[in-house]
This record gives sequence, C-alpha cells and structure tokens, in this order.
Amino acid sequence: MNQLVLTVCFLLELTLVAVASGQETMKPPNIILVMADDLGWSDIGCYGGEIDTPHIDSLARDGLSFTQFYNNAICGPTRASLLTGLYCQQVGHRGDRWNEPKDFNKCVTIGEVLQQTNYQTMMVGKWQGRDSALDRGFDRFFGPMCQAKISYFHEVNKNPYYLDRKRIELPKNFYLTDALNDYADRFLRESLSEKRPFFLYVAHIAPHWPLHAREVDVARFRKRYRKTGWDEIRAQRFQKQRQTGLVPEHWELAPRPTGIRDWDRDQQKDWQAERMAVYAAQVASIDRGLGQLLKTLKDANAVENTLVIFLSDNGAAPDGGLSPSKSGFGFGPNSKKIDWRKDHVPIRPGSGPDNPPGPHDTFAGYGLAWANASNTPLRGTKLGAYEGGIRTPLVVRWPAVIREHGSIEKQPGHVIDFMATFLDVANTSYPTQFRGRQPLPVEGKSLLPLFKGDQRQEHNALYWNVPQHQAIRMGQWKAIRSKKAGQWQLFNLELDGTETTDLAEREPDRMKKMVSQFETWHKRVNAK
Repeated sequence: MNQLVLTVCFLLELTLVAVASGQETMKPPNIILVMADDLGWSDIGCYGGEIDTPHIDSLARDGLSFTQFYNNAICGPTRASLLTGLYCQQVGHRGDRWNEPKDFNKCVTIGEVLQQTNYQTMMVGKWQGRDSALDRGFDRFFGPMCQAKISYFHEVNKNPYYLDRKRIELPKNFYLTDALNDYADRFLRESLSEKRPFFLYVAHIAPHWPLHAREVDVARFRKRYRKTGWDEIRAQRFQKQRQTGLVPEHWELAPRPTGIRDWDRDQQKDWQAERMAVYAAQVASIDRGLGQLLKTLKDANAVENTLVIFLSDNGAAPDGGLSPSKSGFGFGPNSKKIDWRKDHVPIRPGSGPDNPPGPHDTFAGYGLAWANASNTPLRGTKLGAYEGGIRTPLVVRWPAVIREHGSIEKQPGHVIDFMATFLDVANTSYPTQFRGRQPLPVEGKSLLPLFKGDQRQEHNALYWNVPQHQAIRMGQWKAIRSKKAGQWQLFNLELDGTETTDLAEREPDRMKKMVSQFETWHKRVNAK
C-alpha cells in the first residue's frame, strides 16, 4: 500500500513538473497592434457607435474591452510612449507638439527589444521619426515618413513613401488606408511562413483629417447621417453604452460645447451629414483591413496564440469648423494651392455645400459637433486632458489566455504599459544597457494579469502635459488645469466620469497633495 502511494505521488510530481515546464516553454505569442488616428471613444460599434466595424467588434466579443485606457491626447507623444514604455517627455517630446524627434540615448523601442528575443518585427503606417523604422527595431516597413499634413490619394511634400529602405512611387489608384491594409497583410503572410513569433504594428493615419474616402465607401453612410444628426447619434450611443455596461447608469452625458447648434436648427444638414459620412467611411476602411488580418490568421491556424490589440492615439479631433468656409488647414483663396501635392494639382480650399469633403482635391475636417458625438459621453476632444482627449477604446483578443469572452475591464491603463506587457508575454526582460545606450527604467506596468482575469498593482498615478492642459489621476480622482487659466479642477471619475462637477473646493487637502505630486513628476521628467 505504501509503495502504491509513493508511486502515485511520484507520478503526480512528474506531471506537475511537466505542466510547469510546459508553461515555461510555451511558445511566445504573436502580437498584432492596430492603432487608429483621431478615433473617438464611441465611434466603433462595441463602444456604442453606429459605424459598421464588425471585425473590431469581434475582438471585443471574443476578448476584453477596457473602459479606462489612456493615451497622450496627440499623435507623436502617444506613439513615443507606446513604443518606449516611458512618458513622452522623457524621450524628447514636450507632449504639447504633434511631432518632435525622440532622444534614443534614453530609450529603446518595443521592436528593438523584441528583435533581441527572435521576434520578426514589422510596421506599416505613420512613422514620425527622422530616421528609418528599420533603424529603430523593425525588420520590415511600409508607409510615409510623416513630417507634414497628408493626402490619402497622393504623395505630398515632406511625406515620402518607403518600402523598407526603398523610396517608392505611388500607383494611380492609390488609397492610403487600403495600401496600409494590403502591406500589413503581406507582411503577416510572410511572417506566418517562418517558425518564429512576430510583432506587427499597424499605425493607421485614418480617420485623421483630411476627410478623404472613395465614393463607394461614403455612399453607404450618406443616408444614415442625413436621417440622424449629431444630437440623436450622441443620445443613441450613450444609451447603448449604458446597456452594455461600458458606462455606469449614474453618469451624466457631458454638456454639449458652446457653439454647437441643435441639429434641427442647422441650415446645412446635407453638408454636415456628408462630413460624418466620409469620416465613417475612413473608420470602416480600418475595420476592413483588420478583417483581412484576422482571416489570414484563421487560414493559417494561428488565431489561438496571437495577441491582437486595437486602440486610438487620441480622442476625436474638433478641426474643420461648425459652418461652411472658404479656407482652412493652411489653404485659402489667396494661398498657393499647387505646392502641396507632388503632382501640383490644386486644392479647393475650405468646405461647404458647393465643395463637399471626400474627393482627392479637397482638404477638410468634420468639426466640433461631430467630434463631440464621436467622444460620447465624454467631455473634451483631441489636444485636451479631459477624458474625451485622452481616453481611448482598447479591445484585446488572445484566445490562449483571455478566457472571459466579451468581458469589460475597468482598471485604468496607459499606452506606457505596452512595453512592459509585450516583454512579459514574450518572457524577456527590459535592458539596462542597449547598444551603448542606457535606457531609463520603464514606467509602464504589464497588462498580462488583466488578460488572465487577475488583478494587478495599479499605477500610483498617471500624468499628462498636453497642448491644452496638465492633469494627474490618482485612483478614482483626477485633477486638471488649463495651461491658460491655471486653476485646478478636481473630479471623482468613478462617480462622474464625464467631468461635470468640480470638487476642488470640497477636497482642498486632496487637491494640494495631487498638485504637489504632479509638480514632482513634472520636474522629474523635465516637462516644459
């Protein structure tokens, strides 16, 4: 009997060792990160939107949706933090300008570290560096070297296109988002034929202005927005968000910004609807590309151990005005309109009923009214540190790890967390030295415990120094001040996530502590 017990115990021990060994040697996952540019918090279907985004929505259905995930309110600073795991100010970005060089003496990129662990690394899309993405951790690259405003149909000055290191000319039927989708799928297929894991970073430029889209894509949305304006869209999205548990029942809809008219009183409804229809077409083109990638994964039987992430770099952009105009975005009746595009085709400046957005020779945005709807139910827009500027949708699918399908994660996170997360899932460490550089210690925290359905140690605080505001979040409390006015406000985000009630006067001690901690951070990261 004793011999039998010993034998059973021995076999059990061997089994446990084998299981543990299997966990340790489990193949590192493939990683696909897709980021939209200027996408509002509620634009995609799974966050309340009416825009058709079935493939993004499928990630939420089969994975995890975050309700309190943050970016840096503007493109360049968000990308700097995402790629390095540091606050953008630590790597050469002020945080209040759209594009500045990064100080690579103080950081490494996710691509560089994953390359060292035998990952194939690939990127398509918006690269804002002065050097090649191939010099900063990527084996493959396709996209524009973004140093100025862009066209979706043609090459323009200061935005040359490259495939790896080769300068390329664009074909006649070029459309930017479709090209990024196609090259992302091409790189994915190439990497799936190899035996090592991969990291694919898809940095879309859509739906950032200008409002450029193919007519066939715009047409499917035109009637929808002529029938339903921004007031009803916002109400419908808010209702859906409450029903699905994305926002609590006790939250109020943030007040509509001053200057936005009631939809019923607007005299240019067809033109206003056209602006949103083009924007929706741009969003749908991103979703279409994600669908390509998901199909390729499925066909290769690679779904189970591929981590797929979707988010936005900042909140919706209010640019474009509330009424028709004859100028905008640097183009006007008296400006040189032929110097921007390389083919010297002139741009029709402004936008209105006689100059609707969408075609290649226009340059327009969809304006504050639609941006406010895009960010439902949040206050603020791109460039600001109210939640509408810095809170992003984040959906994550990883079948091998995320078991609670369709679940909602309410713990706060930030784009600085991606470096720590990807190193964690790849089972590698952050370097103290790298090719003669001494990277600063990573600021982010791994999201892997949340993927597993566990808790993680939260950030003691998160900080922002963005174009319009400075802000700090500690637990459920957030302090924010305008860079112009200078008066701090205080909000309880658990009770009031839409920032409608300032509690600064009721909580002077808390306010003092948070301001002091912000100032300490501001000095530590050398923020300007």
